[in-house]
Amino acid sequence: MDLDAVADELYGLRPEEFVAARDRRALDARKAGDEALAKEIGALRRPSLAAWVSNLLVRRQRQEVEPLLELGEELRRVHRELDGGRLRGLARRQSEVIGSLGRQARLLAAEAGRPVGEGVQREVEETLHAVLADPEAGRTWAEGRLVKPLSATFGFPQADESVLAHRPAPPATTGTARRGEGGKSSARDRKSGAREAKRPRGKTEDGKGGEDRKGGRGREGGEDELARRRRLNEARKAARDAERDLHARETEAEAAERAVEEARARLTDAEGRIRELRERLGRAEEEQRRAREEERNARERAREAARAVGGARRRAAAATAEAERLGADAGTRSHRRGTGDPR
Repeated sequence: MDLDAVADELYGLRPEEFVAARDRRALDARKAGDEALAKEIGALRRPSLAAWVSNLLVRRQRQEVEPLLELGEELRRVHRELDGGRLRGLARRQSEVIGSLGRQARLLAAEAGRPVGEGVQREVEETLHAVLADPEAGRTWAEGRLVKPLSATFGFPQADESVLAHRPAPPATTGTARRGEGGKSSARDRKSGAREAKRPRGKTEDGKGGEDRKGGRGREGGEDELARRRRLNEARKAARDAERDLHARETEAEAAERAVEEARARLTDAEGRIRELRERLGRAEEEQRRAREEERNARERAREAARAVGGARRRAAAATAEAERLGADAGTRSHRRGTGDPR
């Protein structure tokens, strides 16, 4: 017996069977004298329902594991490379694959005797999203020993900073460039140009330098970019905070669920022992009833035997007395004959 073999066995069981089986295996290890292994087995955590369904998918559909991991690698690569065309195609494929696997997992759970609802299916699909986004999550999932469902990271973070780094800066447009757009200018533009030519070099109609106006537009564009980045960072922080809060709530819910399942397992075990004791009590009561009946029968036979002994004793005494009487009579007659007594 080793820990890997025991873990493979236990995480293939339904959640309600896990605790009792784990305790039996820990007891077996303890009886075999391997206290360290017994402690390791005892520390194995019972999987949540969604984690069990995810493990079931890995164990029953091994042929789906490697293709999903490869799809995750490809998705992460195109995110890094910012290949929009391939990304759209892979996103469609991702949605189709995860939807199909989620439905397969739900069907497998029903076939295993533990039907699950849409909520568990969504948790399984969230786990599959995490597998695609994070290679470490993929390796953990592929072992088929999840204790709780995996949570996908917020998007594909490896691509986010690249998007910002490759985003082109907004062009600093000038009034002249706007007037020359398309190679045409209106009469008003030509008049405005003539006025500009009469003004001192570097001055505009309001007396401010054109370069200042260009700089202002450049600053405005930079400020817009900074504002966009600031909003993006704030949105990311809010998403991370929400994700942490979600994980905390999920951890609390899982702890509560584990407590319920463990209490249910103890209740089931206690009820099983009660049933066994009741069966043993029933058998003992039946044995008691038969013993009492046998005792009554034996007592009646003993009384009958005693009566028979008494009758036999009386008959024997009577027979003995009769024999003695007859013997005495015979002796008397013989004596008389010997003495010539006519009597």
